[in-house]
Amino acid sequence: MSDALNERLNKILPTVISDGFLSGSGIGNEIAFYIFDYPPEDELRVRDYLRTLLDHLPKHKHGLKVKHLNIFDFVIEYLKSRNLLDKAIQMQREKGNGALTKALAGPLHEAKISSVFADATQPAQHDLVIVSGVGSVWPLLRSHTLLNNLQPVMGKTPLVMFYPGRYDGQSLRLFGKLKNNNYYRAFRLVP
Repeated sequence: MSDALNERLNKILPTVISDGFLSGSGIGNEIAFYIFDYPPEDELRVRDYLRTLLDHLPKHKHGLKVKHLNIFDFVIEYLKSRNLLDKAIQMQREKGNGALTKALAGPLHEAKISSVFADATQPAQHDLVIVSGVGSVWPLLRSHTLLNNLQPVMGKTPLVMFYPGRYDGQSLRLFGKLKNNNYYRAFRLVP
């Protein structure tokens, strides 16, 4: 892991516990969406860091209510609740990834899943929502369309998405290779 990534990781905790960050000051009327992008090859290191971060947040900011949602686990639980998981696994085995992606496009449509996301995270009850696992759930769920559909449900609660790829402030590149549509509404958490 590079020293540059270590430096960026070390800036996350002081950033997200600051009163300015939590209140949304300095972002004007923009939504409080932030992306922490990182090289995909450092995924395991970032996962370890995220566990440490979640452990340290309440110790550094007493009373801070944080909700972490691994989007992959969330999708698995959602499919289970709809009795679709076993069918999806069977379809993937028999017909492949393309057929599975097409079959789940309706149930996992971002406009539909955003309300389920809101139920799971309850943003009004938390000071911060952290999302991880976006690389694991691709291509079933796309980050940029999910973020677009979360805008109405998040209110003023800041959302931080850990993103294995590149975000340059205008477009997302999952794994540093796959270009999504432009997404201008998020800030880089740590440049």
